[in-house]
Amino acid sequence: MTARVLMIEDDQSLAEMVAEYLGSMGLKVTTRPSATEGLKAARRDSYDAVILDVMLPDVDGFEVCRRLRAESDVPILMLTARGEEMDRILGLELGADDYLPKPFNPRELLARLRAILRRRALPGGGPGVVLRFGRLEIDRDARVARVDGEERPLTSHQFELLWVLASNAGRVMSRETLMDKLKNEELEAFDRSLDVHVSRIRAVIEDDPKHPHRILTVRGVGYVFAKRQDGD
Repeated sequence: MTARVLMIEDDQSLAEMVAEYLGSMGLKVTTRPSATEGLKAARRDSYDAVILDVMLPDVDGFEVCRRLRAESDVPILMLTARGEEMDRILGLELGADDYLPKPFNPRELLARLRAILRRRALPGGGPGVVLRFGRLEIDRDARVARVDGEERPLTSHQFELLWVLASNAGRVMSRETLMDKLKNEELEAFDRSLDVHVSRIRAVIEDDPKHPHRILTVRGVGYVFAKRQDGD
């Protein structure tokens, strides 16, 4: 089945170039030149991923990301003109799955798209695969995390990161190991995006994200998911 991608980008020549290239690689790309038209398209049709530019003529991409994430778990790859760290971190904090600074190589864009599409399409690993840790349960088939039975919002990338940590509970996971298990060769092991995603996950599953008891930082190494915490 051909993956459908929505690209919200006001640079027409860039949008046409990307659509042509990705189309030649087997993806079906729809382009929209503004936030208003992009949001309308996203709400009207179903897409497997969204490529979202930060600098749009009507509403900036950060706001578009926030609105999309409030309505859908569709993977979002943001394009940042400056490639500044704070822009990238803000996009990830708002729920983007990945980012790519301009100018970029179309092959890298394709690699990153395939990575987030692959994560979204990962099979459940068997019927009824659910990890339970006290009040927290992580449902692999439904790809949702629940606390006290209530679903908590996570992006596709954040869920996959949580699953990797939880399925290796009690084991210290280095950044390099996490990147390898997430099969995202494009991210560097010490890229702060990993830390941002962990912070987002903590905000969703921890009672006090500033003093986490479930996902613990091992300074200078990486993270460990605690098998038990008080109350389990």
